[in-house]
Amino acid sequence: MQLINLEALKSRTEAIKADYQSKKPFRYVMFENFFEAEVAELVHQNYPTIADGLWDGTTYLDQKNKFQKTDFEAGSVMHQLFTELNSKPFLNWIQEISEIEEELIGDEQLFGGGLHQSINGAFLNVHVDYNIHPKTQFHRRLNVLVYMNKDWKDEYEGHLELWDLTGEKKVLLGKYAPSFNRCVIFETNEISFHGHPKPLKTPQGINRKSIATYYYTKERPAHEIAEGHNTIYVNTEGATGQVKRFTSGVRAFLERINKQ
Repeated sequence: MQLINLEALKSRTEAIKADYQSKKPFRYVMFENFFEAEVAELVHQNYPTIADGLWDGTTYLDQKNKFQKTDFEAGSVMHQLFTELNSKPFLNWIQEISEIEEELIGDEQLFGGGLHQSINGAFLNVHVDYNIHPKTQFHRRLNVLVYMNKDWKDEYEGHLELWDLTGEKKVLLGKYAPSFNRCVIFETNEISFHGHPKPLKTPQGINRKSIATYYYTKERPAHEIAEGHNTIYVNTEGATGQVKRFTSGVRAFLERINKQ
């Protein structure tokens, strides 16, 4: 059974593409029901807990209580899902949505992507992503995120925020709850600032779950090329953000001391 119903997605291409292409200063789109209902339930049921398998939960100045998993058993639902997300048919579909002229390339290593799961107190400050894949040296061009959180409440925080920081004022372009089976696609460049900076306020047993895949090209338009860099973070929260970074930095320091 195919997990991603491309025919169903293709039937919505025109509307999704029009929405995506209408956004400025960088392009993005949010739409519901990425998976068919039955498959969404299957993926949700097979989404591993943090206790299952190896997750990377390293704390950083701008990232806390976030876990990542990229290794999946062959034949498992998650292995099949990421195989489909990196398949040529799916690449062709997001290429049509994005109108990126260079051929899109998936990443079987899922560097920085895979499954993400965040627990109470987690945040990921607003940022632009690293622009060059560290191994292939390809240009990062597109993010696809699918959220897997049933009955998510606004009071839990964890909203994806998209920001325009090209002018003198910081402008919030979009704010989306990580609701079940919701998909967000956006281009990655030097101005595509995004994150979920508000710390999670989730009850015990409720985590923020997402599926993340990133796409690349061998070249990119000359006016978009910048020197290679890692993730670049910004503070959109003033003094609150400074305090949050400080406490996260202390925790990161203690984690590394304890590992020595």
